[in-house]
Amino acid sequence: MDELPLDQVRTLLAVVDEGTFDAAAAALHVTPSAVSQRVKALEQRTGRVLLMRTKPVRATESGEVVVRFARQLARLERDARAELGMADDSGPVRLPIAVNADSLATWFLPALTRLPQDPPVCIELHREDESHTTALLREGQVMAAVTSSPDPVAGCSVRMLGRARYLPTASPAFAARYLTGTPERDLREAPTIVFDRKDDLQDAFVRSLTGDASAGAGPVRHHVPTSEGFRDAVVAGLGWGLVPEQQAGPLVRTGELVLLVPRRPLDVPLYWQQWKLDSPALSTVADVVAAAAAEALRSPAA
Repeated sequence: MDELPLDQVRTLLAVVDEGTFDAAAAALHVTPSAVSQRVKALEQRTGRVLLMRTKPVRATESGEVVVRFARQLARLERDARAELGMADDSGPVRLPIAVNADSLATWFLPALTRLPQDPPVCIELHREDESHTTALLREGQVMAAVTSSPDPVAGCSVRMLGRARYLPTASPAFAARYLTGTPERDLREAPTIVFDRKDDLQDAFVRSLTGDASAGAGPVRHHVPTSEGFRDAVVAGLGWGLVPEQQAGPLVRTGELVLLVPRRPLDVPLYWQQWKLDSPALSTVADVVAAAAAEALRSPAA
């Protein structure tokens, strides 16, 4: 493939970020016609359709490759300017990161407080299920992600963070009402708390108990899309659910929650994936996150 003209690459990124050709034109201080011409020229050069002309505009699979390249290029350019001591009036370093809600609610935010403040770094968090955060990496929306996938996205490196442990719990009153037989049977019928429609943890736990690949949690499902709200819904007795160990442990000790299957937690391996860039800011964040994860999560071999 011929080289990619940088002005066309940056224009494509502006269209994706701004959502429309007109907004991209305003951001780039050019006319909408110029933006359209650059994008068409880039599509002709690559031989691919790069944008879906929707509202807002979205990158195609091929466009995501170019968008990711554009973001990496911008990151490298900024780091090079900083190392050369050249003035940069674009503001603090911005690092978009994808992370799952349970990590946000337990160990991830305290990790960010360890970041050095000079030079300042602005963290832009994207909340997504740990099994889906790699999609944001692939699309070029984030530079790093906490994910349950050990398979690296193209152009990314992977390191193991540890295992997030979840405990199957319910309120004592809920357990007394719905869980009177065996867990293998009762958990397939009792009301369940799930985070959202992507949440497969409860189903995975039932499958691990029954050994039945087609098994799942009960059909009555309450969707509670925050980590704290999920915990509170289980405590309130709306259903049973898998609560992070850091949240569930104190409540089990006080009797507000009971373990449904003692000594049968569900462990989810977590990994850190990031772009393969020689970026000091990104490397610093990665080291801080890895150190905090080592303290908060179960070790890989535990």
